[in-house]
Amino acid sequence: MRENLIAGLDIGSSETRLVVGQRVPTEAGTKVQIIGAVSVASEGVSKGIINSIEDTTTCVSSVLEKAERLLGSPITNVWVGINGPNLKCQSSRGVVAVSRSDSEINQEDVDRVIEAAQALAVPPNYEILHVIPSKFIVDSQEDIKNPVGMTGIRLEVIALIIQNLSNQIKNLTKSIYHTGLNIDDLVFSPLAASSVVVSSKQKELGVAVVNIGANTTSLAVFEEGELLHAAVLPIGSAHITSDIAIGLRCPINLAEKIKVKYGSAKSDQFSKKDEIDISDIVQEENLTDEITVISRRYVSEIIEARVEEIFEKVDAELKKIDRSGMLPAGVCLIGGGSKLGDIIDIAKKRLRLPACLGGNRLVATVVDKVNDLEYLTALGLVAWGDQLTKYSDNSNILSKLPLQKTMDKIRNIFSALKP
Repeated sequence: MRENLIAGLDIGSSETRLVVGQRVPTEAGTKVQIIGAVSVASEGVSKGIINSIEDTTTCVSSVLEKAERLLGSPITNVWVGINGPNLKCQSSRGVVAVSRSDSEINQEDVDRVIEAAQALAVPPNYEILHVIPSKFIVDSQEDIKNPVGMTGIRLEVIALIIQNLSNQIKNLTKSIYHTGLNIDDLVFSPLAASSVVVSSKQKELGVAVVNIGANTTSLAVFEEGELLHAAVLPIGSAHITSDIAIGLRCPINLAEKIKVKYGSAKSDQFSKKDEIDISDIVQEENLTDEITVISRRYVSEIIEARVEEIFEKVDAELKKIDRSGMLPAGVCLIGGGSKLGDIIDIAKKRLRLPACLGGNRLVATVVDKVNDLEYLTALGLVAWGDQLTKYSDNSNILSKLPLQKTMDKIRNIFSALKP
């Protein structure tokens, strides 16, 4: 059973989630079925960045132990989501001459041209996470998806390079290696989530996956089936909670419960006379001197202001690539922050695009929990791992040689320290 398991680990600022899938045989081959999903409160993580390796290791150990008790089987390897506001995304071009005498392009030529695209000026404190080819050019023929088997003399690739700070990558991998787990790969979180929440047709038309987390909002934009842009914004649903706490002058725990139970991002549907009785929440928190009746319109105005700011920042990223209001398949929202009431209406209004909540479109599951918006990133990591394992010989899917070397070094260090 252990060999057939694929695990996706999503270490967020508020919660750490682990989803486990198992390959099961079918008439068409094998497919992944989700058999377990667990979560624990995150520690040692702030704004998507590890700020305490010890606390993060404890947190990962807790979620791992919880999953192993549920499954009754040890988990040895994980696919890990990575986020953080220091992520960079830029386009690069690689050019090589076709090696064969008959001018037929083979996989080795494709590998070489992708490696040539990595030879860009990466800042000394950054490392390449992903090199994702968007299109190939053979001689003067453009917009080629897969050049293998074609004939030409000159092969070019235009690729998207995703980079992150070296110390953040190393801190994340150290935290996980301390638990005894092996890392199959690090994957940019919304890129992994997109593998289960949007279809190939949506990616072809043009779609953005927006993950609203606790302290960060990340997005991945697709067009013509390929990743066009990626970004992480240092703002999330925890900022909404803080705004409510300041506006109502109440404790942060009370503000969070008010947001979850009564929160709405559309204030004009309430009048000034609409009030909320929060006495039951106040009693749950054992607060005696707090107000028990608040204006629903006032709370919604606080939430709406921050939600509009989030979508304005998302739109600013779309403007960078000239796609503001120009993605026919619209925006797909995931993450815990997307559960907020009426957030879809604000997304449509501010982004001038179709908008919807994400859902599991691909992976079979007997665990309903993984269809929750909060689990879609971890679920996407399982699907990503399954896809990449099946098609590992096809380097068009992903190339990440520099990062793999770094991870191998860190893994070897920890292996040497084991008794």
